[in-house]
Amino acid sequence: MDSGLLVYIFGVVLFALGICVSIALHEAGHMMTAKWFGMKVRRYFIGFGPTLFSFRRKQTEYGLKALPLGGFCDIAGMTALDEVTPEESPKAMWRYPAWKRTVVLSAGSITHFIIGFIVLYLLAVSMGLPNINGKAQIESLSCVKNATTEQQLRNYQCGPGDPTPAAEAGIRPGDVITAVGGTAVSNWDDVRMAIRESSGPTPIAVDRDGEIKRFTVDVMQVKRSVLTQQGKAPRIVSVGMIGIGVQAKFQYGALDALPATTAFTGEMFANTWSALLDFPSRIPKVVEAIFGGERDPNTPVSVVGASRIGGEAAERGLWELFLLMLAALNFFVGIFNLLPLLPLDGGHIAVTWYEKVRDTIRRLMGKAAMGPVDYTKLSAVTMVFVIIGGAVVLLTVTADIVNPIQLPE
Repeated sequence: MDSGLLVYIFGVVLFALGICVSIALHEAGHMMTAKWFGMKVRRYFIGFGPTLFSFRRKQTEYGLKALPLGGFCDIAGMTALDEVTPEESPKAMWRYPAWKRTVVLSAGSITHFIIGFIVLYLLAVSMGLPNINGKAQIESLSCVKNATTEQQLRNYQCGPGDPTPAAEAGIRPGDVITAVGGTAVSNWDDVRMAIRESSGPTPIAVDRDGEIKRFTVDVMQVKRSVLTQQGKAPRIVSVGMIGIGVQAKFQYGALDALPATTAFTGEMFANTWSALLDFPSRIPKVVEAIFGGERDPNTPVSVVGASRIGGEAAERGLWELFLLMLAALNFFVGIFNLLPLLPLDGGHIAVTWYEKVRDTIRRLMGKAAMGPVDYTKLSAVTMVFVIIGGAVVLLTVTADIVNPIQLPE
């Protein structure tokens, strides 16, 4: 068997295993916090299907099932529909204060956030954190010359007489570009577009160790090829260049990686939330991909698709992408699970606080508390969400099989 295929299969299995471990730890988060508060945890199992083995320690049965796809934690009295024995009744979950139930219910998502943070920290101290927001920090300086073919771009070598505009003007690696031609820029895309449209002496401001420095850089117009339509010959255009390369990733030591990882985690949370808000609008693109349309790389993927991308990243040696995807998936699952929809943990949290607010209002009115919410009245709404969620999973799995997202060459 080809060695590349073996690495690909290894990457797929490793990524899928990482997902399964994350889900198993999610359930372990529920179990440990429930036990901490004194709730009765009946069972904690890794996997689903037939039981391979199990053992009992104190009041809890632990075990492993045949299909290692996540796991489950059975807490007595999680809802009013859960029948409890007289022995379990004092430790039934619904009897505990709302804040304790909230901690237990949110512990699974918090576990995903911790896993994601640890993965990013390990990435920061080993391979570095990627420049996902396109910070306009300069990594390298080079010459500027015409390159109109793929071969010329691949063999881009500077000769002794080739101009180096940025270096000649005094710009250094590590500088962060803040303005081009008198116009402020916020990221690398802004910098690239502003320079491409410039020509001749152009003022460029940079942030160097907290101090703003200004330079006049001679922007050179060089020839580059641009693809117009598939199957058509590329078009030769003139673009402005000054010979700079963006910082692709940032390296950190063991201590400075902590604040850097915290900031990076915040950025990923914001990006994940934006992606979650855009999720419904991207479903039609998934359907189009199933029926032969081009697969948009920004469309949702299933566990199958994520594992395939993980395998491809491993095959190409892109382990930083592998770890970044694993962290991103944990953040997505953690945030998604907190949405106030049943049967998600966020739905149970919403019901818990509805009970708390309702009974507080009744107490102020001199009335007795009403007790746990009757989940049978919410079964119709829950079923609708389960059906929609199942349909989305089916669509994404199908698309990831017939028209998967692939990493660019």
